[in-house]
Amino acid sequence: MIMSSLPGTWDLAMRSPIGTITATMHFVADGDTLTGVATGRDEQVPLRDVRVETGPGGERVTWSQSITRPMRLNLEFEVIVTGDHMEGHSRAGRLPRTSVTGRRVPTP
Repeated sequence: MIMSSLPGTWDLAMRSPIGTITATMHFVADGDTLTGVATGRDEQVPLRDVRVETGPGGERVTWSQSITRPMRLNLEFEVIVTGDHMEGHSRAGRLPRTSVTGRRVPTP
């Protein structure tokens, strides 16, 4: 069983050369597997290869996803989760890294 603080819904902001892009990520723990879905303004896509490594500075979380809007890209994410905050970067192929910040959406 996965012991992680990651599962739940997160609002992400990615600062890119074309402006700030927002998305909502929903991470789910199912036994020994983490899965998820990203919802953006124009589409919803599955997250692939969600991995968590616990370290002294928080949980290092990585995942990948493919989007088609605003353009077709394969994205790789690496963030550090501490409590209800995450911070890190994403990368699309050879494009420069994009800064990523996120905040957990409180459950009602």
